[in-house]
Amino acid sequence: MHFETGLHQAAQAIGAGFARELDGWPDVPVVHAMAYALEGGKRLRGYLVIEGARLHDVDPDRALRAAMAIEAVHAYSLVHDDLPCMDDDDLRRGRPTVHRKWDEATAVLAGDALQTLGFELVSDPACHPDADVRADLTLTLARASGARGMVLGQALDMAAERADAPLDLAAITRLQADKTGALIRWAAEAGARLACADPAPLGTYAQALGLAFQIADDILDVEGDVDAMGKAVGKDADRGKATFVSLLGLDAARGRADALVTEACDALAVYGARAEPLRQAARFVISRRN
Repeated sequence: MHFETGLHQAAQAIGAGFARELDGWPDVPVVHAMAYALEGGKRLRGYLVIEGARLHDVDPDRALRAAMAIEAVHAYSLVHDDLPCMDDDDLRRGRPTVHRKWDEATAVLAGDALQTLGFELVSDPACHPDADVRADLTLTLARASGARGMVLGQALDMAAERADAPLDLAAITRLQADKTGALIRWAAEAGARLACADPAPLGTYAQALGLAFQIADDILDVEGDVDAMGKAVGKDADRGKATFVSLLGLDAARGRADALVTEACDALAVYGARAEPLRQAARFVISRRN
């Protein structure tokens, strides 16, 4: 299956899964805000779960639960990142951010609830009948999303804005490996974990993919269009933040992203032709316009 077809099908399945999951929940603002935050987006992380699971012949229903989990955690991170105390954004995916549509308290609670929903989904027996597999997924998701992963990256990013001197390339690489890369790596490895297989090849793939994804984001912050992006652009430069583009320049940043995509694709050699959609996903990451 071609990557774009698979991505579309994954997005449809994940969206339908969330509609079923939230059906019957209390009719209150925080639940409406959760549903709103889960709408839209590329669903790339969820797609990585589903495609990695396909490579290992995992039951699609189990893979969907894990895909929904990573998308719920990702959605929580965006809701919190947009808050005035962090990035203070008014737009996300071309619509008002959650705290603008509702209020800050509702946004905080919706983010909290989305995070816990993610862990509920992977710890439920519907995700996998083996408690050891569920525990592994839960533990690794906690590490990827917490103060040794995504939260650490966000904390380092906020500290960098207050620092006297911009971060150097090594520091930016470490920051983004946590902030962006940790959840992408979990998503890529989840299919192998569901199959009790070695996640290392997909982990190597995801490590390169995550860094290429962030470099592409930095390029889009310079060259992107607000209508296509669905959020503000040029904010990094306005804040004087160090990025891959500010440190390397546009041409060298593009070259680095291209090299990372090659590295990601090479890591999939063990899967042969079956991994072609994941190779296409890596190429998509650096060619996207939003």
